[in-house]
Amino acid sequence: MVLVTATGEHKIEIEVAETPQEKAIGLMFRPNVPPNTGMLFPYETAQEITMWMRNTYVSLDMVFIRADGTVHRIEERTEPFSERTIPSQGPVTAVLELAAGEAARLGLKPGDRVIHPHFGNASR
Repeated sequence: MVLVTATGEHKIEIEVAETPQEKAIGLMFRPNVPPNTGMLFPYETAQEITMWMRNTYVSLDMVFIRADGTVHRIEERTEPFSERTIPSQGPVTAVLELAAGEAARLGLKPGDRVIHPHFGNASR
């Protein structure tokens, strides 16, 4: 996956949570999330998506991504173990979870592009 920001193109190594079970577990129980890595939660249709931090040991940045691969919004530095829901605040087709602070470090902002086959803008 490549994140295209005002500061350049940033390659991110990702895991993809494809099944309902993988999406339910996500990054739970992990002691850390290294820099330049993350997990993508893809959805077939654009929809309002809510996430939470149940059983998640580390703070994350959650990047909500539209069907065209543009960043809709970013929830930065989420609270570990929180069961508070975190809404996309609009229809999206994916969520990218990164380690807390990664979005700011990379200069990622709403409107920036995410290049990945899920968005039809990269080859598989």
